[in-house]
Amino acid sequence: MISILIGLAIIIILAYLGCSMIWVAPLAAGVVAYGGGLDLLDSYTGAYMEGFAGFVKAWFPIFLLGAIFGKMMELTGMATSIANTISKVIGAKRAILGVLVSTAILTYGGVSLFVVVFAVYPLALSLFRIANISRRLIPGVIALGAFSFTMVAMPGTPQIQNLLPMPYFGTTPMAAPLMGIVASIIMAVGGYLYMIYREKRLKAKGEGFSEPDSHIIIEKIKKTPPNFFLSLLPLVFVVVTINAFKVPIVLSLTIAVVLIMVLTWDRFKEFVHGVNEGAKGSLIAIINTSAEVGFGAIVKSVPAFEHFANSLLAIKANPLIAQAISVNLLSGIVGSSSGGMAIALSTFADKYKELALENNIPLDHLHRVTSLASAGLDVMPHNGAVLTLFAITKMRHKDSYMDVFVCAGGIPIIASIISILLASMGVV
Repeated sequence: MISILIGLAIIIILAYLGCSMIWVAPLAAGVVAYGGGLDLLDSYTGAYMEGFAGFVKAWFPIFLLGAIFGKMMELTGMATSIANTISKVIGAKRAILGVLVSTAILTYGGVSLFVVVFAVYPLALSLFRIANISRRLIPGVIALGAFSFTMVAMPGTPQIQNLLPMPYFGTTPMAAPLMGIVASIIMAVGGYLYMIYREKRLKAKGEGFSEPDSHIIIEKIKKTPPNFFLSLLPLVFVVVTINAFKVPIVLSLTIAVVLIMVLTWDRFKEFVHGVNEGAKGSLIAIINTSAEVGFGAIVKSVPAFEHFANSLLAIKANPLIAQAISVNLLSGIVGSSSGGMAIALSTFADKYKELALENNIPLDHLHRVTSLASAGLDVMPHNGAVLTLFAITKMRHKDSYMDVFVCAGGIPIIASIISILLASMGVV
């Protein structure tokens, strides 16, 4: 356990110093493996690379197509067109609200969290540029819309964090709707107010929008952005096809990219550049994330981790509280909400289900608390989605991590505590 804590400390400290996760994660994994009594070489060639390669195998097509989709939305001016319309409707000064709503709609619509980051970033750039808001707030707003209430709290959300508990408790995606709605309001309103506070603080210091170092000149896009409704079609197409028609996300994104090209054929000179830039961006994002997944695989393979998991079973408390603690801690250690939840469910589900039934606690409540608890400590600096978010937005941990943690970690934990209290009182 000491080696696991040291490994986590290495990742957190070096990530804040701006070091690349590509070498930091293997270094931390080596410390955990050696301190945990594993053979170092076997750990790297076995558990680490299996976790690394497994993530690439499962997610590379989505990262590649998601990055190309987002870059094409940006270069063709579609993101700018949508941003201009949103600014007119909600006001140019409410860019944070515009990004939050856009992100939440896509996430609740079933679009993968990774794809949402790629798709929303160009839109966020355009909105923040219009409102002259510092780019360092973009990761926090996207995390609020994608990694919190739409991921774990809103009843019916199709994200995996809301679906995993179903087979264990015999529940549905709509489990404990009132509890989920209350938690959603706490997360959404609390996070939004925090981000507005941050915006005012930065503007008071004279910090406004600045172009990314590698960002291209977009004067042509500013002059003649495409029609708003045409610009909206690719986003709507992705949401509708993967939800209503159950089209595989890879096929949906491929068609969406082609659709962008067809609708903006007069900008064909930008197509090759857009595809190239998107492909390059996807490699950085997926390698960073895969390196962290490999670290998580090493952590799970250390014998001490199993002892730690078993010690959580000894927690004598209300099963809702015990389950929340277990899921949150495990998600924080492995740096993954779905990963921590999967471990917790496979280890504790039967016991907590039995305790819940003995104490007349609805299994719907156990389901919702399990989902809620996966959003909290999971957004530690080595979380894969957080690393992807920073890679895409070109931000560093020391620039934006605190905002991400408050919106997708601290406030969700508060929401979980309040939800459990209300459930124990019979209010929800």
